[in-house]
Amino acid sequence: MATHAPATDPTRTGLSAAQWALIIGLSVLIGPTLVTVAQQFWSKENGVHGPIVLATGIWLFLRQKETLLALRQRGNPVIAWGGFLAMLPVYIFGRAFDFLSLEVAALLGILLAVFYNYFGWRAVRHVWFPIFYLGFLVPPPGWLIDVVTAGLKTFVSIVSTHILDLAGYPIARIGVTLYVAQFQLLVEDACSGMNSIVSLTSVSLFYIYLLHSTSWRYAVFLTCWILPIAIMANIVRVMLLVLITYHLGNEAAQGFLHNTAGMMMFVIALLGIFAVDRFAAPLFRKQGWM
Repeated sequence: MATHAPATDPTRTGLSAAQWALIIGLSVLIGPTLVTVAQQFWSKENGVHGPIVLATGIWLFLRQKETLLALRQRGNPVIAWGGFLAMLPVYIFGRAFDFLSLEVAALLGILLAVFYNYFGWRAVRHVWFPIFYLGFLVPPPGWLIDVVTAGLKTFVSIVSTHILDLAGYPIARIGVTLYVAQFQLLVEDACSGMNSIVSLTSVSLFYIYLLHSTSWRYAVFLTCWILPIAIMANIVRVMLLVLITYHLGNEAAQGFLHNTAGMMMFVIALLGIFAVDRFAAPLFRKQGWM
């Protein structure tokens, strides 16, 4: 007697062939870009926040899994495919000519188009912050760093020199170059605030979103403190490096203690955000603003 295999229910076989093809295609795009970003950006001081943003950003999506499934509604295929086809050539161009910022931004755009196609606009709107937050994975282009840090380097140099001069140290400044005793120090991008501002902003926004996303007024208030605190922390860092150079020599400042000063600066800035939150939250509650 002939036997027949039971009919296969396509709804119970897991992923369809088209979905597997999509996963494989996205993996081909994500894999090489992730390796390049890890080698060229995350390994540097200005990209140390990258792995943290990636891990916490994925976690933010996963914690909304049930809500996203409930909101799931197919997006407009014209918009989805339009976004995908618009971003793909940009990704290829960035990959081919080693424009890392363009490559990563285009890849995020492709992933957003795919997400919109499967989950729809309501789901995109619901997870707007995780989408925005993952934008910190894009390495800032060099020209933007130069434009932003030019003013910050000058400001940090002026304030640091003035404070140390008032403290009685033999210090002078020409541009962003500091002269203390027989030593010469250049206030570079790492000390100017750009690196710490990007890292501190990403971590601080994650903290604010988790604890105060229900009160947009208070969230905006805390966000406005990120830049001033980052700049003040960098002034402390530059002053600390000048003092290390003056008392212990240039090798100590440029070696282990330089990295330690950078870590201390980030911790101080982050504690500054926590301190503002600690003292301001009761006042906002008392006024009924949160």
